[in-house]
Amino acid sequence: MLQPRRRDLLTAAAAMAPRIRLPRPPNVLFVFPDQMRAHALGAMGNPDVRTPHLDKLASQGILFENTLANSPVCSPARAVMLTGRYAHRNGMVANDLRLREGEITLAELFAAAGYRTGFVGKWHLDGGPRLPGFVPPGPRRQGFQFWAANECSHRHFDNTYFRDAPTPIRTDRFEPEVWTDLALEFLTDAAQRRQPFFLMIAMGPPHDPYGAPERYMRMYDPARLTMRANWRAAPGVPGPKEIAAYYAAVTAIDDQIGRLLEGLERLGMAEETIVWFTSDHGDMLGSHGLRLKRKPYEESIRVPGILRYPARVGRPRRVPALFSHVDFAPTLLALCGLRVPRRMQGSDLSRIILHGEGSGPDSAYFQIFGPYAPGAVPAGWRGVRTQRYMYARFQDRPWVLFDLENDPFEVKNLAEDPGVRELVRDLEQLLAAWMRRTGDSWKFNWTEPVEEGGRLYRERAFYTVDEYLRYARARGAAQK
Repeated sequence: MLQPRRRDLLTAAAAMAPRIRLPRPPNVLFVFPDQMRAHALGAMGNPDVRTPHLDKLASQGILFENTLANSPVCSPARAVMLTGRYAHRNGMVANDLRLREGEITLAELFAAAGYRTGFVGKWHLDGGPRLPGFVPPGPRRQGFQFWAANECSHRHFDNTYFRDAPTPIRTDRFEPEVWTDLALEFLTDAAQRRQPFFLMIAMGPPHDPYGAPERYMRMYDPARLTMRANWRAAPGVPGPKEIAAYYAAVTAIDDQIGRLLEGLERLGMAEETIVWFTSDHGDMLGSHGLRLKRKPYEESIRVPGILRYPARVGRPRRVPALFSHVDFAPTLLALCGLRVPRRMQGSDLSRIILHGEGSGPDSAYFQIFGPYAPGAVPAGWRGVRTQRYMYARFQDRPWVLFDLENDPFEVKNLAEDPGVRELVRDLEQLLAAWMRRTGDSWKFNWTEPVEEGGRLYRERAFYTVDEYLRYARARGAAQK
């Protein structure tokens, strides 16, 4: 008898008759560095950062100005992108859990449609331990056939990765350069196979610790940077020196994007390849005196969104539509002429891409399940963003409300302003509607802090936070 996962997958694949007739199925090259915020792009108006290859890519395709991370933290974001389902549905509600083998991913759907699938880089979907980070061939690779990856490591200059054996392969160069070499190996093989491909490249930088090879570090003088209007100094948050190093890493990644694009041209695959560049979440980098992610601020939730598809998208343009992680899977499947499984919860924005039709969702939904240790987020929160407003609340009280049209740097929090009570009521109703529509509930939060990547995760892999907490309590009792 078929296992439920396999039966579901085959049922989904059988329903994937082409929606449209294409001369040939397009390839998909999906590149996402870790913790790169949308504002770290020249094409998005940053006056300091140097991203010539990405800016050129944006000038050749579509720049989605409002690309958003529904759960702005590493593992949940990656699971949402791969499954087209919100974190409470796919089970990845915190870092260092394992994505259930029962989920159906983009890679499995593309493989079932005859694509060669590949993953290169930081996986972060297999649960602890992060190191050494071997994910064995089989269902835990979630449909990826070619594999050159590790679970999670932020050693950007001295790293290891794995192929199909548990022997680590050491690297002695800047990690994105190694990942690009491996990706070009996959692309060369794909050209020889004459088989459509779906390749994901997950680069570790510009995630902290911030840094890049010296030739890139020399490009940025911390004293000459233009700080964002909402940046403020605070203990332990990035200042000009760290932001200069962050930009250096972004420029280093930009050079690797140039290598990938040149490889597609050289191999004769550029015309029929959908290139999608984004990130799993942003980085506060000192905005509002805060660091890292998980926050309902633009620097945390807003990520790059650049799509190029020369065969079918001719006129370059900027698109203001709200395009969030949960929408990526249904949109990419539709662009490739494949049916979108009904279990996916995102919107298909392919008509906007191909025909400029429609305006996309009227709002996007956000979830963070907390709290995290050490004190990163005080509690779980939910949020909703429209074109004009960003609103987020904890279970017991409103948190933030910003008028993005009049206050793009989110300086004035209107959540407690008595003059906008009617607006708060409307946004509360919209948020409640999202929770009902997605099946979300405050019960998915937890009350005890989770120490991600810490010693308790090193013992085994966890599928759910409840399982983790039961284990943590038992270990704590045994050590007393």
